[in-house]
Amino acid sequence: MSLSLYADTAVKNIRLPKPDTKSRVSVEQALNERRTERLIGEPALSLKEAGQLLWAAQGVTDGRGYRTAPSAGALFPLETYVAAGNVSGLEPGVYRYIPAEHALALIKKGDVRKELSAAAMGQRVVANAPITIIFSAVYPRITGRYGDRGIMYTHMEAGHAGQNIYLQAVSMGMATVAVGAFDEKQAQKVLGVPAGEPVTYVFPAGKKR
Repeated sequence: MSLSLYADTAVKNIRLPKPDTKSRVSVEQALNERRTERLIGEPALSLKEAGQLLWAAQGVTDGRGYRTAPSAGALFPLETYVAAGNVSGLEPGVYRYIPAEHALALIKKGDVRKELSAAAMGQRVVANAPITIIFSAVYPRITGRYGDRGIMYTHMEAGHAGQNIYLQAVSMGMATVAVGAFDEKQAQKVLGVPAGEPVTYVFPAGKKR
């Protein structure tokens, strides 16, 4: 049974290229070089590059369904979206990342980067970056077991996943920035995210300018 709030549709999911699990950049080097980078270039990302960042955030890493980021009770209260504006081979739109399939499901057609930038207090990096990765929270998945403490665990998980995006970006010679300043309701409307699924964290990403 799927824990997603979305019903299955006839639209075929977009399979992403298999993620890399090795690189020439060590964990220590990635930690040392991790920086917030607002000067993100506009050139297109490949589907492979976009998928690699999504996998780093919430990808499945073994047959039991465990992911790249720890989750309290393995309940995975986060949903991961990508607002794609300039990805080779991918139509502009908002997509939900499906970790179990390493695939994308189209949620909303069209380039929403400018509208999302407006929701993020006019931060230009959101409008200019080829993609923005967004985390939202499905609190009932975790509060049923942990009560209100599950809300804190969800936010902790978003932090874990966000750091993974940073480290993966370093490994790929790319740039990202954690954005926490945004109008939650406006962002939900722009992205087409359900009202009961608050947006918690936003990560524009792309090549270094």
